[in-house]
Amino acid sequence: MKNTFLFLILSLTVLPGIAQHEEPRTSNDSFTVVGRIIHGDTIWLAEIDEVFIFPEKKFTSDLLRRKYSRLIRNIKVVYPWAKLAAKKLEEVNAVMADMETERERKEYMKQVEKELKDEFEDDLKQLTITQGRILIKLVDRETGSTSYELVKELRGSFSAFFWQALAKLFGSNLKSEYDPYGEDKLIEEIIILIDKGQL
Repeated sequence: MKNTFLFLILSLTVLPGIAQHEEPRTSNDSFTVVGRIIHGDTIWLAEIDEVFIFPEKKFTSDLLRRKYSRLIRNIKVVYPWAKLAAKKLEEVNAVMADMETERERKEYMKQVEKELKDEFEDDLKQLTITQGRILIKLVDRETGSTSYELVKELRGSFSAFFWQALAKLFGSNLKSEYDPYGEDKLIEEIIILIDKGQL
C-alpha cells in the first residue's frame, strides 16, 4: 500500500526495456580509423566519450558515506524506471494523438494501465518510500512534467488530486520538480556518472 500511488504513475508511463549487452573489444577485433594528413604527418582522428570529473567526495563520518552509497543504490534501482516512463509516455501520446474521440482515449488508457499493472505491479511494490520519492523527481527529469501533471493530463484532475493526497500521507509530493543545479545536484552527478559508465 505504501507505494500504490507510484504504481499509478508508472502504470501510465512504464514500458518494458530490453537490455543491450555489448561485448568487450579484444585484440582480434578490427575497426576502421580515420586519419588526416597535415603538413606531411598522418594524424589519427578519433571520437572519444566525454568524461565528467566531479570533486572527490569527502565524508566526515561513516554514516554520511553509507548515506551516499545508499543514494547511488536507490538511483540505480529507480533510474531505469524513469527512463522507461519517458519512452512509454512518448508512445502513449503518439497513439492517443491519432484517436479522434475521448472515449477511444479512455479505453486505450484502461487497456494500457491493465497491461502494465499485470506486468509491473509486483516490482513496483518492492520500491521503498525513499526510492519512490527519487522516482517522482526522476520522472520529472526524464519527461519534463511532474508526476502530478502527468496524472492530471492522462487521468484527469480528480485522479491527480486523489493520488497527490495519498502521496502526501507517505511524505511524498507528486508536484516535486527536479532541480539539477540545486537540491538535486548530487542526484544529477550520480546520473551523469551512471550514463557515462563511470559508476
